[in-house]
Amino acid sequence: MTGLRPDPIRAGLATLLAMLAALLVFASVPARAEERFLDIRPGGQFKPVTIAVTKFASGDADGAKITGIITNNFKRSVFLTPTDPGSFPEQDVNPEAPQMAAWQSSGAQFVVTGRTRREGSQIKTEFRLWDVSNGQQVAGQQYSTEASNSRRVAHIVSDAIFTRITGEKGFFDSRVVFVEETGSAASRRKRLAVMDQDGGNVKYLTKGDNLVVTPRFSPSSQDVAYMSFGDSDPKVSLLNIETGQREVVGNFPGMTFSPRFSPDGSKIVMSLSEGATTNIYTLDLASRSTTRLTNTAAIDTSPSYSPDGSQIVFESDRGGSQQIYVMSASGGGAKRLSFGDGHYSTPVWSPKGDYIAFTRQKGGSFGIGVMKPDGSGERILTEGFHNEGPTWAPNGLYLMFFRDPGGQSGSKIYMTDVFGRGEFPVATGSFASDPSWGPILN
Repeated sequence: MTGLRPDPIRAGLATLLAMLAALLVFASVPARAEERFLDIRPGGQFKPVTIAVTKFASGDADGAKITGIITNNFKRSVFLTPTDPGSFPEQDVNPEAPQMAAWQSSGAQFVVTGRTRREGSQIKTEFRLWDVSNGQQVAGQQYSTEASNSRRVAHIVSDAIFTRITGEKGFFDSRVVFVEETGSAASRRKRLAVMDQDGGNVKYLTKGDNLVVTPRFSPSSQDVAYMSFGDSDPKVSLLNIETGQREVVGNFPGMTFSPRFSPDGSKIVMSLSEGATTNIYTLDLASRSTTRLTNTAAIDTSPSYSPDGSQIVFESDRGGSQQIYVMSASGGGAKRLSFGDGHYSTPVWSPKGDYIAFTRQKGGSFGIGVMKPDGSGERILTEGFHNEGPTWAPNGLYLMFFRDPGGQSGSKIYMTDVFGRGEFPVATGSFASDPSWGPILN
């Protein structure tokens, strides 16, 4: 059988780098490995692919756990729809030889089979992806890691299958930093936390002694920039979520906020409040040198770099109301992008470079939308009482944001795809806001 070279295995934390590796590729595709089975691009009639995720064979609970995570990932992917296990023509599936003739009348276009087993402190997991139309295996890989990393293995398997079917990069093996909120509306406690993109594996990064807002993941490391309210003026701080090391960024006299990393992670762009005005500055993290990018009597904030680092999109009231502008990454003149009804804020550039996401307030409604980098093609993906703070998945196909219904309840995080075809809550277990999607772990 023809071998298929796997994508590099991703291990996000430094302690995992040597633990997680692809050991074996089973059998795979005929000559054109780049072939996609689903075109997810806009235009034409969209219909998601149906996929059956059979229970991974296992001598313990690991098989059911991994199967459940993969299935839930696909349910939230919009483009892949898991079929009901009750409709499977066989329940105890041989991972190496499913009865493909029986599956052809099951309604599934693809079948996932697999097994997982523990060997001492290690867990070994393998999967195979089958094309029901011709009964052929089109992908297969095996992974070995510490048993405690079984959730990550499930996400990596999900990514491999998603990429094979759609031709797009996966996004499941990624994390999101956010603000976890507890307590009553009058005395809300906020602390930084990080989770897997599906809401699992939550870990707390701060104790909640100081108010924290707007965390932002570095695209190149496990660093997070955020705004912290301490005893003095609120400042932008930097936290490494692996080591726990933190520091205040820059020695500015006023309040700094709305930080965002450059695409290579070497700089932070942020706002500095000086009296009635707010301007945008960059800070080089190596030299600690600062550069002022705007110099107006307006409030310029929420800056975000283009993926190539050449431009910065931001919000400003320089024209009389909050609108979105774009300028060179070195500063200078700015061009207005938003011209629709309402106020526009929190712009953030897609990692693909094809869209800018934003929040639009119109009357009493808040919408999450996207526009092209020249301001054209504006689309509102979701709208409600209070939606805010979009953040992109690392593959540029999905957005997370938070929604506050008002009253005595609190914010929750939601996810939607860039075409607005589906919307799903992210189960954080408590109130949550200000999500920031991190890079694919590697």
